[in-house]
Amino acid sequence: MVKAQTQVRQTAGREQLGDFAPKFAELNDDVLFGEVWSRTDKLGLRDRSMVTLTALISSGITDSSLTYHLQTAKKNGITRTEIAEILTQIGFYAGWPKAWAAFRQAKEVWKEEKEPSDSKEAFEQEMLFPLGAPNDAFARYFIGQSYLAPLSTTQVGIYNVSFEPGCRNNWHIHHAAKGGGQILICIAGNGWYQEWGKEARLLQPGDVVNIPVGVKHWHGATKDGWFAHLAIEVPGEETSNEWLEPVDEEAYAALDARK
Repeated sequence: MVKAQTQVRQTAGREQLGDFAPKFAELNDDVLFGEVWSRTDKLGLRDRSMVTLTALISSGITDSSLTYHLQTAKKNGITRTEIAEILTQIGFYAGWPKAWAAFRQAKEVWKEEKEPSDSKEAFEQEMLFPLGAPNDAFARYFIGQSYLAPLSTTQVGIYNVSFEPGCRNNWHIHHAAKGGGQILICIAGNGWYQEWGKEARLLQPGDVVNIPVGVKHWHGATKDGWFAHLAIEVPGEETSNEWLEPVDEEAYAALDARK
């Protein structure tokens, strides 16, 4: 997932040297970080981090400034695996001892990050919200494994629902004497939503689905990928869910040809 570029704002120069060397502090904060680092239309922050790390390590600089730029590189999207490869590459050209010194600091910066061991862990790292626990209470209404993470249970119910590849819920209907219904906000992966008598709709992060009361429908993951959406319960009176038959296996399998 590509993260949006943000303008770099630095105040360390003024905080540490503002009284002693105000011009140096101005150049550091406003020119180097305020102008050079913020020219992301010319070179992205991630690439600038790689260039900066290469220059610092090649020069033998392994003080707090390197730690800062390693932390910045992590924020700019460089992973644990990538920093190990970058430092290995630098070691061959800048010198093995310099790479060793940089590795000691990099291990501290990336010590809490673990590379995903499978697609589930990779999906969890992609999501902003937690995966939650296996959705055992409603397992009989799902084909495949789903997960549920309650985000809000007061005022308005908001739940993160995640589906493993191929998982989907049965056809169902939301009922209410007044108000009610459900809103889905897609947050990760690709999925499907279908109302009875209509074609299935492919869902992607950022898509919103408004589900009125009384409409028969289902939703879930695509066959080959994880999917997650927030399920928001629209407040109403005498609300209930009516669970119906599973989605037809052949009809679901045929959806892949439409992607």
